[in-house]
Amino acid sequence: MRKFLVVLDDSRECLNAMRFAALRAAHTGAGVQILSIIPPEEYQHWMGVADLMRSEARERIEAHFEVFAKWMRDRQGIDPELVIREGDPVQEILAQVKEDPAIGVLVLGASTEKAGPGPLVTQMSRNSGNLPIPITIVPGEMSKERLEAIT
Repeated sequence: MRKFLVVLDDSRECLNAMRFAALRAAHTGAGVQILSIIPPEEYQHWMGVADLMRSEARERIEAHFEVFAKWMRDRQGIDPELVIREGDPVQEILAQVKEDPAIGVLVLGASTEKAGPGPLVTQMSRNSGNLPIPITIVPGEMSKERLEAIT
């Protein structure tokens, strides 16, 4: 089964990327894999603190995931899968795509800020020529109605 890979983070544009991935998956019989990345800890020499921070980050990610997962199950009939990785976001996305051959499309949400579409979209766009899958970039300002119409 083909999967849409979508990145879960704290950005506003993440919501539209989640919606798009769920709607496309529901219409095409695909699955959704939600990837959340914990950035490397700055205080590696404080292992107890780093472990606690890592544990708290995982709990926050799982709670955030459950909100999206419930909506996907209830509204779209999709049971998403959660993957949590640690490290540099771009490197972890590339590693996940390489490790899971069922991933067919990477879905990212673009920021509406004047500074640009966001660091992840910018960095992944730079690497897009070497990716084995296409990237779909969903505008952050796109309405739910428009998303439903195009999916």
